[in-house]
Amino acid sequence: MRLALFDLDNTLLAGDSDFEWAQFLIEQGVLDKEVYEARNQAFYDQYKAGTLDIHEFLDFQLRPLARHPRAQLDLWHQDFMQRKILPIVTKKGRELVRQHQRDSDLVAIVTATNSFVTAPIAREFGVEHLIATEPEQILGEFSGKVNGTPSFREGKIARLDTWLASRGVRWEDVSESWFYSDSLNDLPLLQRVSKPVAVDPDPTLRAHAEAHGWPVISLR
Repeated sequence: MRLALFDLDNTLLAGDSDFEWAQFLIEQGVLDKEVYEARNQAFYDQYKAGTLDIHEFLDFQLRPLARHPRAQLDLWHQDFMQRKILPIVTKKGRELVRQHQRDSDLVAIVTATNSFVTAPIAREFGVEHLIATEPEQILGEFSGKVNGTPSFREGKIARLDTWLASRGVRWEDVSESWFYSDSLNDLPLLQRVSKPVAVDPDPTLRAHAEAHGWPVISLR
């Protein structure tokens, strides 16, 4: 079996869906601009620097989901897709996904961003399988907490292994594996696959990729 894994933010997307979701809520007046905008930028900067405390960030990211009914959140997300996400979907990203699908590879998006934000984006790319951070739900409504292991850094490997096991697949059964990512935070999973690919990488990942002879490509 051949496995093609894609990071989402700043890889298939020419931007960050996590950051854009918070900005969208600020623009809608759902979140207070003065309080949230600076924190949103600070967390994004920490992520890019590789210093993000994922649990502190998830408390910031998921708490607003618990303040509003799921039906309202879904309506906002539809607008969010049109205004914030579709303009940053890369054509080259779409084609790369389709190429792996045409080759009959098992394709999945593996992202630290929560599944509420990212599931509709995965569908936009035509990708059935999504491994994302899961927000806890109680009777269909979000609690503001995370469910299980966040899909971040080494957590992506743990979540991937659990997902493969649920399909009756062991890592040893995978003959070839790709992971496409832009971020130094994804080095653990990039080092796990047989064909790591740096996509529009940050400086740390670019230096690592060049030192180890990994392909460096652009989907922009």
